[in-house]
Amino acid sequence: MALWRGSAYAGFLALAVGCVFLLEPQLPGSALRSLWSSLQLGPAPAPPGAGSPEGRLAAAWDALIVRPARRWRRVAVGVNACVDVVLSGVKLLRALGLSPGNGKDHSELRSRNDLEEAFVHFMGKGAAAERFFSDKETFHDIAQIASEFPEAQHYVGGNAALIGQKFAANSDLKVLLCGPVGPKLHELLDDNVFVPPESLQEVDEFHLILEYQAGEEWDQLKAPHANRFIFSHDLSNGAMNMLEVFVSSLEEFQPDLVVLSGLHMMEGHSKEFQRKRLLEVVTSISDIPAGVPVHLELASMTNKELMSSIVHQQVFPAVTSLGLNEQELLFLSQSASGPHSSLSSWNGVPDVGVVSDILFWILKEHGKSESRASDLSRIHFHTLAYHILATVDGHWANQLAAVAAGARVAGTQACATETIDMRRVSLKAPHEFMTSRLEAGSRVVLNPSEPVVEWHREGVSFHFTPVLVCKDPVRTVGLGDAISAEGLFYSEVHPHS
Repeated sequence: MALWRGSAYAGFLALAVGCVFLLEPQLPGSALRSLWSSLQLGPAPAPPGAGSPEGRLAAAWDALIVRPARRWRRVAVGVNACVDVVLSGVKLLRALGLSPGNGKDHSELRSRNDLEEAFVHFMGKGAAAERFFSDKETFHDIAQIASEFPEAQHYVGGNAALIGQKFAANSDLKVLLCGPVGPKLHELLDDNVFVPPESLQEVDEFHLILEYQAGEEWDQLKAPHANRFIFSHDLSNGAMNMLEVFVSSLEEFQPDLVVLSGLHMMEGHSKEFQRKRLLEVVTSISDIPAGVPVHLELASMTNKELMSSIVHQQVFPAVTSLGLNEQELLFLSQSASGPHSSLSSWNGVPDVGVVSDILFWILKEHGKSESRASDLSRIHFHTLAYHILATVDGHWANQLAAVAAGARVAGTQACATETIDMRRVSLKAPHEFMTSRLEAGSRVVLNPSEPVVEWHREGVSFHFTPVLVCKDPVRTVGLGDAISAEGLFYSEVHPHS
């Protein structure tokens, strides 16, 4: 009986302490733990996520992420900029009177029906995509409905502007942005972003960002992951109109890092225009002083000839660094007859060994070496579940911190939090993987306490880290740009590179 009373007494006190936890969540943790231990009821429950794999991983990142010895002071970014109109894709398509049929990819959108089919195709896969809408009048009608939507939000858009914004958050950096900047975009930009007068224009370029959440349903359609579908009728960015303004601004600005993006916007133009403009891009890059690294940020593309031209027409050898995601990586390999190019699409989380093989091929075939006139020595790859930084040995430092910083910002920005919120993120990376599928790669078992895995292959170093994926993302647009910017911010290039 005494034993029963003791158990009941302990149970009652445990319930009382539980009520204190519930009613006074702001009490200091130390006070609650002291109360719990004084009742001799065993150790207090750990804070949510503290000892979890996610918690150990986030703590390990914080210890690894250190600023490089030599830091950037002035960063110039160009040349695509616009205003993103962000809203629910399903709600907009319903408002347009559309219903989901059979999904079908379209390399170019010409009608509302094309938009519906392409959106259904990518929402069903949970994959990101960006398409050009060729019919000006129809696009402007849709854009007007989207802009006036009660829930529509207006944000800084365009890879260059988004990367510029991310850099501008660091007050010790001076940031130059060249791109078609209209009044709304100028108002949205950080005060730390300098826009040369020649970049200002009277009208903004609008891009429509149709977002969907993981598990969101539209009739029989269900999204496996949160993502977005982007489309625009953007001729100014498509023609890379600000390229010459950008290059001419560099002489006065004197950056120690240049970031270029917007090549994918040329898909709406003729082959002849694309060929001519790419040659002008290469000429412009060659005018940038030697020793100033140039990072090229790729984006969603469907034109294999344009991608092949970017790879082969001296664009890759002219740049120092690349940023891309899993869609762009596979499309690049397919366009340029690289490894695993027979793979039509990724099935779930991209295989690490396959990704590693393609990254290795890019740097071996088109990267910096003693026998090739190429500056390309770094690729920052990002997918939802993990990131890889691949570098040619001897040219970059602090890449362990850089890959960790890029992955950390993916979790904080998607959840719109200052730090990783353990309750809102989860590990989606494979627990074990092979480092290559073409050669005898090594088998890696993931350890959250040591989250950055490093391996080497014929003069190329790989740094891998998982991502703490936001379960309920607030916004998915611009994540790739934030990842690349953060990775660059923590990177250091060797002076002789």
